[in-house]
Amino acid sequence: MGSLYRIAFGVGLTVLVSATAQAEEWKEAKNEDGIKVSLSEFAGSQYKAYQGVTTIKASVAKLRALQEDVAGACAWVHECKSQKVLKHDGDKTWTYTQFNTPWPVTPRDSILEITTVEAADGSLTRKLKELPSYIPEEKGFVRVAQVDGFWKLVPKGANETEVTYQVHTEPGGSVPSWLANKFVVDAPFNTLKALRERAEK
Repeated sequence: MGSLYRIAFGVGLTVLVSATAQAEEWKEAKNEDGIKVSLSEFAGSQYKAYQGVTTIKASVAKLRALQEDVAGACAWVHECKSQKVLKHDGDKTWTYTQFNTPWPVTPRDSILEITTVEAADGSLTRKLKELPSYIPEEKGFVRVAQVDGFWKLVPKGANETEVTYQVHTEPGGSVPSWLANKFVVDAPFNTLKALRERAEK
């Protein structure tokens, strides 16, 4: 069961090749408290892709353990209201997440197909693909239309991990530009900061 839980990691990982191929030049948007956030235009989209990178003083194994606690993980994923596992099959897991949004924007929900790839060097990559029609839409929520991104955990010693969180999202419906511009910086920064705080306790 562990592999299915570790995958409900928030809206962060996806088709690594797709996200890398379509994101254009990365430009630093925030570099604070050991967390660097960069943004990029994304081909065919009005919404920017974001990338957050930090080093956490914890092993890949500890970070995986934190991720396996689906309900607990929601506390450190930016604006996560609730999340659960829908299905698990081999290296793939399907998760459902509800997100908070500021009034008057309708809250969003998301269904992710997450694929976990483990490398011989001990690194872990989680690819994420949005499946908006996997289950019927929930009343009171707008379904996220597309997510392309990934999490990558790379061991940098016995008790240190470099964490990269890169995502492009099509939020569905109408989203004010001020909120979209704020989200692409706040989402990676706040998620990585909260994950680090829990991992380093």
